[in-house]
Amino acid sequence: MSTTTTTPPHPKRIAQIVRLKPSSIQAYKACHAAVWPTVLAQIKDSNISDYSIFLDERSLTLFATFKWTGTDWEADMRRMRENEEVRRWWEMTDGMQESFNEGAVGSLGADGDGDGDGDGGWWVGLEEVFRLE
Repeated sequence: MSTTTTTPPHPKRIAQIVRLKPSSIQAYKACHAAVWPTVLAQIKDSNISDYSIFLDERSLTLFATFKWTGTDWEADMRRMRENEEVRRWWEMTDGMQESFNEGAVGSLGADGDGDGDGDGGWWVGLEEVFRLE
């Protein structure tokens, strides 16, 4: 996803899914009740806001949605994946998940970009088919 602009865009809404392992429900909820401050700071520094993760316990699907308000997606995602604390967080949470993308190896993705755009990464990017402001 190549997104570089010279003026701040309207927020881009992003939605993604991944499967939660049945044995990890409580641990996943517990770690997200106390997200590491450095991870939260990096998310904000990467121009991500209004971030939520929902769990459908029937299908064990995690659904994440957030807004990105930056001007350079690649740079924002590079800062995210270069942050050692974020990488440790991903290592911990990836162990609780299973990707819908066959061959995906973790949040850095099979393609290694960690951008969650659905091109082989751990979380599968979803298409927005309806919106009402």
